Amino acid sequence: MPVDVIQSVKLDDEKNALILLDQTLLPNEKVFLELTKVEDIWDAIYELKVRGAPAIGIAAAYGVYLGTKMSKAENYDQLYEDFKKVKDYLATSRPTAVNLFWALDRMEARFKKEAGKTAVEVKQALKEEADLIRAEDEKVCEAIGRYALSLLKPGMGLLTHCNAGTIATAKYGTALAPIYLGQQQGYNFKVYADETRPLLQGARLTAWELQEAGVDVTLICDNMASIVMKEGKIQAVLVGCDRVAANGDAANKIGTSGVAILAKHYNIPFYVCAPLSTVDLNCNTGADIHIELRPGKEITKKWYEKPMAPEGVKTYNPAFDVTDNELITAIITENGIAYPPYTESLPKMFKKE
Repeated sequence: MPVDVIQSVKLDDEKNALILLDQTLLPNEKVFLELTKVEDIWDAIYELKVRGAPAIGIAAAYGVYLGTKMSKAENYDQLYEDFKKVKDYLATSRPTAVNLFWALDRMEARFKKEAGKTAVEVKQALKEEADLIRAEDEKVCEAIGRYALSLLKPGMGLLTHCNAGTIATAKYGTALAPIYLGQQQGYNFKVYADETRPLLQGARLTAWELQEAGVDVTLICDNMASIVMKEGKIQAVLVGCDRVAANGDAANKIGTSGVAILAKHYNIPFYVCAPLSTVDLNCNTGADIHIELRPGKEITKKWYEKPMAPEGVKTYNPAFDVTDNELITAIITENGIAYPPYTESLPKMFKKE
């Protein structure tokens, strides 16, 4: 099966299970988890078994549906109490990706829309809404891919950071969507994938995805981005995003802002591929985005047979950084391409819906 049609997040309603591709085991094992407990879904989000802002949102939507489906409440008000407990619990799993909260809030809005209906009817409505979130994301990714492809030319060298591919979304990905669509049209892109320390999403996931799909991909260490740019191998940078502030500041996987600074120095366009579900107009600037801090063991020993740092050394492991808006050439959404000033262009993207 082509990698761009792998469903990394899906529902098995008959088994009351969320089916997830365990991204922590890639590229060595392709294992699909069957999760029936809300606690296991929370753990899968926190431990990055499911990752990528859109995929997290889809998982959260199905998770809150499954948790509510298990409720024995017999009326609307009692069911809402159980729903809120599940929703609030899942919301604590990851603080930075706005899609998590967007999806959970959308599920709550649908719940309230069904006021006065039976518990069975409300549960069915929640399933419908979660299915819609997944189906819409697939269309969103394809649209982002089309807009991004309009900015690119055949044969270009492209650099990407982290993984914003099909396994991070419903299909196609965000930053990888134009690469897949370009491949279908014979663009023959040459892609350079940053390994993306410390969790190696570029090495384990992006390189695996693109190689499986037959894309010309070269893996580099994060600190090699400068030299490939200097050597003229890169004509554009494409990255995904976990949250975009109203002023265009964008939070993405740690290391993204450094790539943007390099791209600015070498006069290379830097594009952020962001579904509108990741654009938070209530967040004024990147300074308002809460950055998740993760355990130091991810740096010191996670990928090593023996620890590769002195025992007891202090660590600092932010999962994301914020790329300042002046470093971003354009923000590509499903409704079009936003250019600076983003305080003016981003709100217009929503009006096109």
